[in-house]
Formats: sequence, structure tokens, C-alpha cells
Amino acid sequence: MDIARCLKKNKIKFGKFIEEYLFSRNNICLIILILDIRHKPTENDKLMYEYIKSTNKPYLIIANKADKIAITKVEEACNNIKNELGENNVIPFSSDRKIYVEDTWNNINKWRQV
Repeated sequence: MDIARCLKKNKIKFGKFIEEYLFSRNNICLIILILDIRHKPTENDKLMYEYIKSTNKPYLIIANKADKIAITKVEEACNNIKNELGENNVIPFSSDRKIYVEDTWNNINKWRQV
């Protein structure tokens, strides 16, 4: 069996696992989609976004690696992701430099208390 076929089988298996998990768990209070702030969302990112929306569960999009771009470009990069997805709920984050952490936790905690 070639690698491409093997990868496709694993992708399908993983997709079924995620579908079952997201649709069968009633105690999920928030789904978080993490995207790289430096790049436009890929086709897989867009597919996952649409899939998450279809669950009708609350979700948050985190634009990670905000420390890898100039601070003056963060808002523009988030806006690019928002425009690409047609979504307003995108927040920047950096785990390395710990910037935007408080805002991220505030957003997450809003859903934890619902």
C-alpha cells in the first residue's frame, strides 16, 4: 500500500473519530480551533471550521503564534482570518511570549461558566 492511500485512510478514520466525539459529547462547553496567525487558513482549516460550526456548539478561534509577527500587524492578521472564514470570533495568542493570554482565558472562561 502506498503512503498516500495510508494517509487518506488515517484522515478518514480521524474524521470519523472527531465527528463521533463532537456530536456525542453533551458536556462540551466550547470547541477551540487553533490557527497560525501568520498564514491564511488552509483548505483543511476551512473544512474544520465549517465542521465545527455544524455541531451548533460554542466555538472560539485562536490565532496562535502572535509573537511571530510585529505587534502592529496582529490586528490585521486576525482580520484576514476573519475575512477568509467569514467569522468575527478570532483572538490572537502567543504561548511563547505569553501575550494575549488574559484575553484568551477571559473568552474561554465565559463559556466554562455557562
